Amino acid sequence: MMAQYLAIKRANPDCLLFYRMGDFYELFFEDAGLAAAALDIALTKRGKHLGEDIPMCGVPVRSYEMYLSRLVRAGFRVAICEQTEDPAEAKKRGSKSVVARDVIRLVTAGTLTEDNLLDARAHNYLAAVAQAQGQMGLAWVDVSTGELMVQALECGRLGAGLARLSPGELLVPDRLLTEAALADVWSDWKAVMTPLPSVRFDSENARRRLEALYGVGALDGFGAFNRAELAAAGALVDYVELTQKGKLPLLAHPKRLAEGAVMDIDAATRRNLELATTLTGERKGSLLATIDRTVTGAGARLLAARLAAPLTDPAAIERRLDAVAFFVDQSSVRETLRHDLKRCPDIERALSRLSLGRGGPRDLAAIRDALGQIPTLRAGLAANGIDSLAPALAEAAHALGEHSGLVDQLTRALADELPLAAKDGGFIRPDYHPGLDELAVLRKEGFGLLARLERRYADETGVSALKIRHNNIIGHHIEVPSKQADKLDERFIHRQTMANAARYTTTELIELAGKISSAADRMLALEGELFGQLVTAVLDRSDPIAKAARGLAELDVAAALGELAAEGNWCRPVVDDSLAFHIEAGRHPVVEAALAATHSGAFVANDCDLSDGHRLWLVTGPNMAGKSTFLRQNALMAILAQMGAFVPAASAHIGIVDRLFSRVGAADDLARGRSTFMVEMVETAAILNQSGPRALVILDEIGRGTATFDGLSIAWAVVEGLHESNRCRALFATHYHELTRLAARLGQLSCHQMRVKEWQGDVVFLHEVAAGAADRSYGIHVARLAGLPAAVVARAEQVLSALEKGEQGGAVARLADDLPLFAALAKPRPADVVATGPSPLAARLGAINADELTPRQALDLIYELKGLAER
Repeated sequence: MMAQYLAIKRANPDCLLFYRMGDFYELFFEDAGLAAAALDIALTKRGKHLGEDIPMCGVPVRSYEMYLSRLVRAGFRVAICEQTEDPAEAKKRGSKSVVARDVIRLVTAGTLTEDNLLDARAHNYLAAVAQAQGQMGLAWVDVSTGELMVQALECGRLGAGLARLSPGELLVPDRLLTEAALADVWSDWKAVMTPLPSVRFDSENARRRLEALYGVGALDGFGAFNRAELAAAGALVDYVELTQKGKLPLLAHPKRLAEGAVMDIDAATRRNLELATTLTGERKGSLLATIDRTVTGAGARLLAARLAAPLTDPAAIERRLDAVAFFVDQSSVRETLRHDLKRCPDIERALSRLSLGRGGPRDLAAIRDALGQIPTLRAGLAANGIDSLAPALAEAAHALGEHSGLVDQLTRALADELPLAAKDGGFIRPDYHPGLDELAVLRKEGFGLLARLERRYADETGVSALKIRHNNIIGHHIEVPSKQADKLDERFIHRQTMANAARYTTTELIELAGKISSAADRMLALEGELFGQLVTAVLDRSDPIAKAARGLAELDVAAALGELAAEGNWCRPVVDDSLAFHIEAGRHPVVEAALAATHSGAFVANDCDLSDGHRLWLVTGPNMAGKSTFLRQNALMAILAQMGAFVPAASAHIGIVDRLFSRVGAADDLARGRSTFMVEMVETAAILNQSGPRALVILDEIGRGTATFDGLSIAWAVVEGLHESNRCRALFATHYHELTRLAARLGQLSCHQMRVKEWQGDVVFLHEVAAGAADRSYGIHVARLAGLPAAVVARAEQVLSALEKGEQGGAVARLADDLPLFAALAKPRPADVVATGPSPLAARLGAINADELTPRQALDLIYELKGLAER
């Protein structure tokens, strides 16, 4: 057995080997140590190799997927090694023959298909990057749904392309790993990268592989793919076939994402804006979580894909907005549709599992149930006539198709209660197949005969506790208490002795058990054949079913965005080819939702107009006043509008944004040896080097991570660069009030401030944006709110006053010659001088027995203590 294990392990050296041993998958040697540590399970040993104990651990076959998901999330690849022959067949070769085994599947992060290994509401992309003739090609596929896409892109845009996909696994030719220009990209995706030999990315082999897969003589009918795109797509298909051991899921025809078809958003911007996850890596609190009202898994995945890739074609955006507008206006249709969609299981993933031979009866039921809802859905949509539907909705309704024949077949075939796997049996409904019904009767009669035999044996032996039982080791057997075993005659053949019972058999029982077992085996075999026929019937209609799945997802997303717009009073944006950016009473969707959830008051809406004449806003004002929120909400407005959603504003006119850049917040990148300021400068450099007139840029506090004059100089130069060279629409928030002087000579620069109100020595943040420039940052006030000691706050105010009165250099020198900066902390307080013992307040507190106070006494005591404290 170990010789067989080692041979299979040598063929899969980069995987943990799940080696099937009866009811367990067992791991040995180094694999056992790694798995035991990752899964927190016991590490034991089995046998010896070269005189040393063999480390071993194992997981139950019935619950292995739970362990498998933990290993994949930890970055391991797993080879599933199954028994490929019946043990009885192995014994025919000799009593010590080893059962044949082989790897049936390689499980990797990008090739998962099981529901319990995947997030139902998120795509799990396997991506590949290739280079040919100086061009870069990116391809990606979701193995669980079969969607295959390719894109040609410049080297500098690869990072943004990968950030859009956030792949679970990334295939890279080993020769590209040494490209200096791509070093930062590989660093970002190192955790999910799978390097492969460059020969697997040969474009000519890829073309032939794709032509064979789709049964065509040329790929021109699918699109004009360049060699890099073909190489990436071919490598993907090759890898999927390799990991699935020759099986391929149903892969849709490759679609080409045209250059510039979607808004470019780099990884830093996605992270700063918290589009799909927050800065802490959680989905809750992200923009996606806030806007997601979908009721199906496929709809949730489509919504996430649209949010990740906002369009740049106004006509395509308008088409999506028309669909959303229909559901905003038709509330009753929307409610009915969403109610019916909730009854539609995820047929995209069910179809993929069935195509890979990994599906079960519940996947067939999912397809039956979803397709069975289509007549109801279509009738609800056409209540006002099909002509009343927006074009995108009419197209989606048509894509649903007609599947009554298949639904009827699956309804007649499948039982009400279904097992997880076909091999468990019992999933075919009675009366569906006469032969199966006959075997069921025979098996049922056999169980009746067993019961009668049990009663007869009990009567004949006088052992009332005699039972006929069954287990997977010795099959059917007779069990009696050990103390009564001597009452059995010579008919009873001893099989097993236990602590409190003895087990026997008889010739009669062996014959009857054989008939029952034969009927059960024949039933399982026949159900397996029927299952195969049902799967074939489904796969024969795979294209119409896949179209129906996409149609259901389209309807779900449009209705969900309609629900969101109606619920939040969002408006339909105007999106065109202009360079306008005019938002009236805009709101931050995530912050507004958080305020509503905590009943913390209404969000203060603000306007923003970056149209020609004032396309660069300089925003000043104190921390805590809402500058970052204002900047972010306008960036999110562009994303929402161009993904085809309504926006949280009174009105919005947005000229197409082709690239979005955000430099907000601060964080180290210790893995690359970068300080906070270095990260800030790298991200700012990317903005200045890549943004053009159609870009939207938001920058917050550029230059604050270094010395004051250095930072001011950098911020000054960046503002001039954005205005003169990049000529983009931009929001630039800063505490450098000196920058406001640039408004006098930069024609497109407009100064705005966050309004505050000073009242009785305190500061009230109004969260309103107004024209003009702030003259103070109120940083010391924020420090007081944060809880800095009073002495430190007082000293800070003293230093600020000195700096504001004269030349900064002289003021600092005079302060340095004065008392030490925190001398105030060392000054004795009046209480320290006067008090010689416990204060009256302390004495009174010491005398209190809190456990004996009534509520009324406690209230009186509070007033008493308050009086003592004020003396």
